[in-house]
Amino acid sequence: MIQFLPEEDIMKTYYLTTTLPYVNSDPHLGFALEIVQADVLARYHTSIGDEVFFNTGTDEHGQKIYQKAVSENKTPQAYVDEYAVKFDALKNSLNLSYNNFIRTTDPHHVEAAKEIWRRCMKNDDIYKTIYKVKYCVGCELEKQDSELENGICPIHPNMQLEIREEENYFFKFSKYQKKLLELYKSTPDFVVPANRLNEIENFVAGGLQDFSISRLKEKMPWGVPVPDDDKHVQFVWFDALTNYISALGWPEDMERFEKFWGTNDKPLAIQVAGKDNLRQQSAMWQAMLMSANLPTTRQILIHGFITSGGAKMSKSLGNVINPLEYVDKYGTDPLRYYLLAKMSPFEDSDFTKEKFEDAYQADLANGLGNLVARVAAMATDGTYPLSGTVTISDAVTKALNEYKFDSAMASIWEKIKKSDQFVSEKRVWELKDKEREDALTRLFFEIRQIAVDLAPFMPETAEKIIKQYNSEKITKSEPLFPRLA
Repeated sequence: MIQFLPEEDIMKTYYLTTTLPYVNSDPHLGFALEIVQADVLARYHTSIGDEVFFNTGTDEHGQKIYQKAVSENKTPQAYVDEYAVKFDALKNSLNLSYNNFIRTTDPHHVEAAKEIWRRCMKNDDIYKTIYKVKYCVGCELEKQDSELENGICPIHPNMQLEIREEENYFFKFSKYQKKLLELYKSTPDFVVPANRLNEIENFVAGGLQDFSISRLKEKMPWGVPVPDDDKHVQFVWFDALTNYISALGWPEDMERFEKFWGTNDKPLAIQVAGKDNLRQQSAMWQAMLMSANLPTTRQILIHGFITSGGAKMSKSLGNVINPLEYVDKYGTDPLRYYLLAKMSPFEDSDFTKEKFEDAYQADLANGLGNLVARVAAMATDGTYPLSGTVTISDAVTKALNEYKFDSAMASIWEKIKKSDQFVSEKRVWELKDKEREDALTRLFFEIRQIAVDLAPFMPETAEKIIKQYNSEKITKSEPLFPRLA
């Protein structure tokens, strides 16, 4: 089995970025999954002493934004300002630890996007031509016939493809086929899971077509200006992908850039993305970096879609679940728990209110919450010695190094189950004197271990448990997870 972060690649600096959600609607559960996964990794690496740069933000240019703003009688800037606030608010509602929030309308990012354009142009990788193409507005991507199902984009089946014919600038994607294949071969864990690496390898090996990287300003004015040509703005993907390095102060702050992004002989950056971003992140963006003579990404984690009752969640289908509604009703950590423990790290997973509430009752209220309260209630009649320092367990460390969030959570819940069994089998509540003290001391250590292991996943819950059990005198407290009515 590949360990996705080999020991020699675990850095003292750790750069991690999500994709940037497109601000044409409210935050949805799919992005909550992505950013919570990333948050766990950031918290874990912080806990082991790495200096972490955790980037997220908002993608604010392109046709969908422009059309939405016009339809609401707003300027595009006013529209994106309104929605950027909603996405940044996820930091509090999902208890996120990111330390950088970039907007693609930020002046520095705009200048960085212009600079990467200039470097690709200098390398003779950008040219202008007339083209005709099938285009999916939902994906903001050109589509080849092989990517369509019955002539429709499978990701946005409710959107008609547009046939476009106009003058655009193109990026010489085809030039980088060999280099991309060499990258995948030399770095067998470049994309995880392995089936996604195979998927992008097959796509690239099948031949690459140059892709459009500009739009005529008179038709679609909302974008980063193309350097030295005021008739064009940059294609939204070309602009937005640059955020991963503009966030670090590139191109001015090369010291910081190399510290976190890395160098050509030692790339460092980790990216998290959904499977619908596979081509953009692991091929298009890497080719752009190669063209600009910049280090490629170190590794890209690809997660699946969230379905609801077996149907894909998507804005176009109108069945999107708002994560903030679940936070408001059940709390932050219950939602984080479900996304990490019950959603596959790599493949599509199903989310329904019924499944969520079943897990809440069984695993949180009757599981972890009951154990913590039960043991505390038995310990209020005395003082008990604190055990030594507790560090994150090997099982959780191994699972996180392989991005198996669900396996990590399963190992923690196995400890909860065994502690519950110990209480019942030993009938601890009936024990006296030294037997009782020894049994409770053992349980205290186990609960502290559970709390330390939980800290990257459910930080608020872990903090409450540690506070309650970090004293020789254990006190009762309010239930961690009130049972549902």
